[in-house]
Amino acid sequence: MTVDLARLIADQFLPDPPRAIGVAVSGGSDSLALLHLLHRFAQDHGTKISVATVNHGLRPEAADEAAMVAAICARLGLSHHTLDWKDWDRSGNLQGEARKARYGLLAHWGRQLGVDCIALGHTMDDQAETFLMRVGRRAGVDGLAAMPHRFEREGMHWVRPLLQARRLDLRDYLRAQNVDWVDDPSNDDDRFDRVRTRKALSILSELGIDADAISDVSQNLWAAKDALQHQMLTISREIVTVRAGAVAIDEKALAAQHPELRRRLIVHALKWVNGAYYAPRSSAVMSVLDTLEHAPSATLQGCELRRKGKKLWIFRELNAVSDVKAKVGDLWDNRWHLTPPAGEIGPTDPLTLCALGAEGLNCCPDWRALGIPRAALLSTPAVWNGTRLIAAPLAGWPQNWQARLNRGEDTFFAAHITH
Repeated sequence: MTVDLARLIADQFLPDPPRAIGVAVSGGSDSLALLHLLHRFAQDHGTKISVATVNHGLRPEAADEAAMVAAICARLGLSHHTLDWKDWDRSGNLQGEARKARYGLLAHWGRQLGVDCIALGHTMDDQAETFLMRVGRRAGVDGLAAMPHRFEREGMHWVRPLLQARRLDLRDYLRAQNVDWVDDPSNDDDRFDRVRTRKALSILSELGIDADAISDVSQNLWAAKDALQHQMLTISREIVTVRAGAVAIDEKALAAQHPELRRRLIVHALKWVNGAYYAPRSSAVMSVLDTLEHAPSATLQGCELRRKGKKLWIFRELNAVSDVKAKVGDLWDNRWHLTPPAGEIGPTDPLTLCALGAEGLNCCPDWRALGIPRAALLSTPAVWNGTRLIAAPLAGWPQNWQARLNRGEDTFFAAHITH
């Protein structure tokens, strides 16, 4: 064995071990090795382990594999849940849609259990395969940079403790523990890009282009990405203001920046506003910026970019939230908490959180004094009783209601949005 697997686990969870960790286990070698390593870690550090298996319903063997994982968990004294994916409408890329569903199901499960994070069994081999696939898609620095060990998605913290481990190391570990695993037959199906990439990697390894080499390159690119992000955030603190959940950028100062830093700042603003997991393609961003050279506004990824005065404003597009509704106390558009006046709203009051819209803005006589574009205010959250506006906290008509971002305005400047 070429790597200390227990040390990889400890590096991610010490010196302050989590109270509770969720583990995604498919029955394959990578995730089963992760499960056994975490179980041993948990016994030493008093951490509670909970396990989930996602059944995508795409293979008849999947139910038996989930049952096998459940039996292993029972022997280890761990709770296990099978999460069934039933919502695919057969559109889009199968593996992409399955991945998206998997994260959603696991995040919901983890929140229900109150785990601190969910551990995934991605390995150095996964890193190498992803790198080569992204080379084929003409990815830039960000796309080719190493997978992060820790990231956030779907409102959940995720950890990949085994990114420095080879799959062969994990299988050697399982054999030493007398643990069997299952091999998904789709891993040999040449219809899938990842399978073809895995086979190509085995050929490239003869040239020294193996998982270890690609891991080193991806780490180098991660360092370059980190430096660029750091510089972008430094600039943003000087030329960006955030108001009512919208981002306002000094246009003259933005134009003076290197094109790559301009692009990064725009992408950062878009992802902060819309909460999207993936950034828009660089070509799409450049196309929008070209449009803004001769037009006052453009839209991209559920956001509107609008030039007003000497600033470029980026805010939620009204069409993206016009049908979004939430109950008082719930999160609206995955961004906003609206808090009523203390003691004035009963649990049975028929109130709904919706976008303010033009009709609502007409009821806010002081909105122009705010200095925020009209279009940006249209997409802010408001409180409605049927068709009657009750409050618009961000449009100058709060009526003692308060609006607070789930992730405050300071988070725009404080940290990278890492996925």
